[in-house]
Amino acid sequence: MPFKVQVGPPQIAIHQAMTVLVTEPDGQIEWPSDKGLYFFDTRLISAWAVYANGVPWDLLNGGAVNFDAARIFLTNRAFVTEDGPILPQTLAFEMSRVLDQGLHEDLDITNHGQKPVRFNLEIAIRSDFADVFDVKSKRDIRRGHIDSEWAEARQTLRTTYKNADFSRSVAVAVGLSDSRAVFANGRLSFEISLPPAGRWHCCLLYEFSDGVKRYHAPKGCAVDAGSSTQAKAHRDWRQTVLKMQTSNEEFYRFYHQAIDDMAALRLPLEGTDHMVFLPAAGLPWFMAPFGRDSLIVSLQNIMIYPEFARGALDILGRWQAKERDDFRDAEPGKIMHELRYGELAHFKLIPHTPYYGTADATPLYLVTLHAAWRATGDHTLLEKHLPNAEAALNWIDNYGDRDGDLLQEYQTRSPVGYENMAWKDAGDSMSYTDGSPVRGPKALCELQGYVYDAWVRMAEVFEALGKPERATELRGKAAALFKKFNETFWDEEGGYYAYMLDGEKQQVLTVASNPGHLLWSGIVPPDRAARVVARLMAPDMNSGWGIRTLSSKHPAYNPYSYQNGSVWPHDNSLIALGFKRYGFSAEAGHIARDISEAASHFLLNQLPELYAGVARGVGSFPVQYLGANVPQAWAAGSCFALLQAMLGIQPDAPNDKLYVDPDLPAWLPDVTLTDMRLGRRHLDIRFRRDGDKTVWEVLRGDAHVVSYRSWVAAREALCSGAGG
Repeated sequence: MPFKVQVGPPQIAIHQAMTVLVTEPDGQIEWPSDKGLYFFDTRLISAWAVYANGVPWDLLNGGAVNFDAARIFLTNRAFVTEDGPILPQTLAFEMSRVLDQGLHEDLDITNHGQKPVRFNLEIAIRSDFADVFDVKSKRDIRRGHIDSEWAEARQTLRTTYKNADFSRSVAVAVGLSDSRAVFANGRLSFEISLPPAGRWHCCLLYEFSDGVKRYHAPKGCAVDAGSSTQAKAHRDWRQTVLKMQTSNEEFYRFYHQAIDDMAALRLPLEGTDHMVFLPAAGLPWFMAPFGRDSLIVSLQNIMIYPEFARGALDILGRWQAKERDDFRDAEPGKIMHELRYGELAHFKLIPHTPYYGTADATPLYLVTLHAAWRATGDHTLLEKHLPNAEAALNWIDNYGDRDGDLLQEYQTRSPVGYENMAWKDAGDSMSYTDGSPVRGPKALCELQGYVYDAWVRMAEVFEALGKPERATELRGKAAALFKKFNETFWDEEGGYYAYMLDGEKQQVLTVASNPGHLLWSGIVPPDRAARVVARLMAPDMNSGWGIRTLSSKHPAYNPYSYQNGSVWPHDNSLIALGFKRYGFSAEAGHIARDISEAASHFLLNQLPELYAGVARGVGSFPVQYLGANVPQAWAAGSCFALLQAMLGIQPDAPNDKLYVDPDLPAWLPDVTLTDMRLGRRHLDIRFRRDGDKTVWEVLRGDAHVVSYRSWVAAREALCSGAGG
């Protein structure tokens, strides 16, 4: 059994849709802290504590039993009542919580003593209604007014926050209870009298409101949670997604935890089928619509659950910018970066309404549209999102290319905008070879690859739509970009691509992981691919737990930093797909093994957003990055992309074909996929190693649909006429 690594400080985090509850391990919320009950980016409850006659309880065990439910076991300390002292560990206190719209909280106390007990159970609740951005920045700014009202007859405490036309409220109602509550001095109090072996029960129902709609708590107790609407939706999810079996227990656990993580990070979409979702970015701070994250996660999940792509295309298409707004870095046709719903966004004190400070989401939108069509065969997807696609293509030409040189550059126009607008968006993530920061306009290497890939893919889309002239035009542009990029970014001496061009169009030759995305995009000439692969697999880049974001030889390298030497699973998954696309199957399998083994060391085999880039050695384990989100969508999705790379899955649903190019490594001798979807077809396929080769057998469905095609040939076919 590998050593298990816990990510972050001990806490319990549960969530459902846009509601997140983060507490201490004992279920309480200490003040001041960043914990609390968050609803649409507003903290409804900022402090929650429970006492027996004013004395705190002691934690036995507690934790999340599902992404939307938690259970905590407490016991009493010694305290004195008017009937005499109560010895420690006489009382068992079990607290259960379930989120579904609102929050249902069960409180159960059992007297394990031999004498009757009588005491007051007190629950202290405080609401600050702080915006999530204020909490993260440790700013305590009250902009509006808070009112609390206790309705004795209804046994309900309602606390409301108002600031002009912005309003949030939380109501705590006593449901089924063995004694009535009173409210005084900021506390709900219950008088509890229990004989030996006696049990007291109470339900607290937390209702949330955004000023327009009320979100009611589930009425059923936690013991009935298995029959709730939320539980049924989770079972439907598990039944719908691609199932995987393998004799490798490590990868099996990695895969199935990733499936559960993706279930946890689904944001339901109003006005769509109940199984269409947008993937959120991560818990606890990023349960919100994101551009780049949602698109990359959709691509990672394309063979697992293509409906993520439908959701991402729909929501991001709805929010596609229509006009220029420098405060939000918006330009016509641009795909958003992040949308928030709190007070700061409401009053436009932050640009996240939404904020458009990302240079890569727009080409990735086009890549996702093509991938979703190839996976589902749904021609109506192309017709529905064609206006969005045309607007995105226009943005690439007119705004993404700021100076008309065929390359993509970015620079914020907002006084509060982001300095860096690619996936490495930390302020210190882009530096020259001497470690000094690169400022101003930047032409990152992977942005060129994304645009090249988008143009090539959209050429195929336009052919399918009966627009051959547009297809020819895009292939011509892609060929020109291919030539320009490879002349401008390649460093022959280093055998690698420049990280970026700075504002003076000079190469920044810092060795980072970004050029690995170029292989994924297909913009690298085949005769250079081996050198790029070798550079990424060199010891200064490959930590043994995955490829680092920055070379360990660089002056700015720090294995514990956010993006200057850490390891990001999603980054590695895209690099592995790029390796496979150029025929480097063994190297793709090597990365998959490193990431899978890293996952085995984390609790539940649950990959965090990132971890430290500390080199692997005998008896070592991956080291956490403080503050990493977990679960996190594109970390979980990395499992699926790595599996796709090893199996060489290439869906072509429009032509009713599923191409495979499997090369299972020795550590993963067999994989069986159940309910592999290709359009409306469902296939079960078993892959296994036979000597040094991998063979497959179709167990269910039409075997003639599945054919071999090397991923190298697929890339060449897609790029035909575009310079690839």
